[in-house]
Amino acid sequence: MNRVLWRASKQQKKKSNLFKYENYLKNEYNYSPNGTYSNLLKWSIKNSEDFWSSIWDYADVRGKKNLNTILSKELYKSKFLNKSKLNFAENILRKQDKDKAITFVSENGYREIKNWIELYRSVSRIVKFFQDNQIKTNDRVVGYMPNIIETVECFLASSAIGAIWSSCSPDFGVNGVVERFSQIKPKILIICDRYYYNGKEINVINRLPKILSKIKSIKKVIIVNYPGKELLNCKKFRSVKIFKWNVIKKLNGSTIYFKKFDFNKELVILFSSGTTGKPKCICHRAGGVLLQHLKEHILQCEIKPKDNVFYFTTCGWMMWNWLVSVLGSKASIVLFDGYPMYKKKDLLFKIASRENISLFGVSAKYIDNLNNLSLNIKSKYRLKKLKTICSTGSPLSEDSFEYVYKKIKSKVHLASISGGTDIVSCFVLGNIYDPVVKGQIQNSGLGMDVDVFNNKGKSIKNRKGELVCKNAFPSMPIKFWNDSKYKKYKSSYFLKFPGVWHHGDFAEKTDNNSFIIYGRSDATLNPGGVRIGTSEIYSVVEKFKFVNESLAVGQNWENDIRIILFVVMKKKIKLSEKLKKEIKIKIRKLASPRHVPSKIIQVSDIPRTKNGKIVEIAVKSIIEGNKLKNIQAIANPNILEEFKNILELN
Repeated sequence: MNRVLWRASKQQKKKSNLFKYENYLKNEYNYSPNGTYSNLLKWSIKNSEDFWSSIWDYADVRGKKNLNTILSKELYKSKFLNKSKLNFAENILRKQDKDKAITFVSENGYREIKNWIELYRSVSRIVKFFQDNQIKTNDRVVGYMPNIIETVECFLASSAIGAIWSSCSPDFGVNGVVERFSQIKPKILIICDRYYYNGKEINVINRLPKILSKIKSIKKVIIVNYPGKELLNCKKFRSVKIFKWNVIKKLNGSTIYFKKFDFNKELVILFSSGTTGKPKCICHRAGGVLLQHLKEHILQCEIKPKDNVFYFTTCGWMMWNWLVSVLGSKASIVLFDGYPMYKKKDLLFKIASRENISLFGVSAKYIDNLNNLSLNIKSKYRLKKLKTICSTGSPLSEDSFEYVYKKIKSKVHLASISGGTDIVSCFVLGNIYDPVVKGQIQNSGLGMDVDVFNNKGKSIKNRKGELVCKNAFPSMPIKFWNDSKYKKYKSSYFLKFPGVWHHGDFAEKTDNNSFIIYGRSDATLNPGGVRIGTSEIYSVVEKFKFVNESLAVGQNWENDIRIILFVVMKKKIKLSEKLKKEIKIKIRKLASPRHVPSKIIQVSDIPRTKNGKIVEIAVKSIIEGNKLKNIQAIANPNILEEFKNILELN
């Protein structure tokens, strides 16, 4: 049953950015609005060139627009607004007043605010430093940094001069950093001396000698002291010049000369998680990222000037880039660094209440955890300014949809969103015109012809298949680094369905064009040849009060696949045969007999990536006796030992 949990009122719709945009299209493009999102979506896909041009104008992008758009049957060759010129940083920093631009909050209670003028001046000082130290266009600038204001400033300074930015959060170990950054040969490294997580201070600067010994291209290093703390001592190096952050803060910044670069100029290099091999270096174009993010922020998320936007992320995840771009909509952003439940299970909501957050973004797993803890947020915090809650990272369960409206806020737009590092944005997400239906993502993004295919490449509805995008869009990667003939690029997205972007999500498209994501395609289970999404099992299992978390994989067994379910129990509860039987009965009843696992095994924890995503593929590989290609991608690699040589699976 499609249960509607929320609808925007007529007044909300009429005051929305989406409504204003439709009227703009009516005047400029003879568009005929009929009050539905589906009508606007169809227009944006059919009139792709006009649509992306209209985003440039409606969002008042600074630069020189050229309407020359090249659309190719080979999607990756398509170029929007070709030969247009802009500077990404100029468009992010165009607001110049004493309103707050960025608020930083650490788990240890330290708080710092910078207004727009202060932010601009800070960026100008870093720009001067880069120029004085011969950092030029297309040089790689890398940050090994926590989610602090200085990280944002360094990224914006890098883009201002046309350098290419890349970052890893300090929860990546040395090997993970080297594996990523060594591929792109950076000229300068920006590193923070330490960070904090769950009350523990973690020294990062001690890792610097090993990083420099492995990445010989780094000739200069900037060391940043953690906010509110004095700089830790560090070694000197013969072949590398070290600069302390205090030196840069004392530079005389001036008006930044924003050189206009090509629309398709490289902006950032993001890395795939690397759980199945060496991380891919995904290179994104400045103009494409800017237009896509402006569209998503203004039209899909209803972000307005002076809104306060929060997303719980590290600078090693694409959502960090998405959050920084919010500044381009003249809204303020709130950065948090640390453990989201440090000393208080509802710490992030305490921050949301105090900072008057209007858009609150977290992972689906975080909402699941709150639900499992039965926290009643609305009884403690009023959250008067909160308009939108965004969830991403993994499928949001139906129970968690209900939890948001029952225990967090009843009158809020819950937007489950899904996309990825590959496009540094979303394929499917929310909008204010459509209702929020339990367990469903409202629709695809404007300008994105998203569909679900069966294995024969035919469009299907109300059945599970492969999530695809049938048209080109500006935030497609410009290339993979060190992939001059596009071999890795084409094999990653265009191998299964030629001429169509195959994203690798197992999904379903409904009659009302909403979407349900069931997990990654390569993690789907195939008992008896029937494909099952892992989220279908998790949504049942994690309703049990004695289960904290679960992970399901398919094990090759007797010429078929059998489902193995691993569970983490609560409060030192032991998984008895009686509890196993309860789980199987419930799965059979609420899912199907095919979903019932052959084995249910208790483990102490579940392996996950640095961004909190559970890694089914790694576990499947281990229980089948294979060696993992890239253990550095996993946040808690020690737990993998627990999955080796389980007698019950032999």
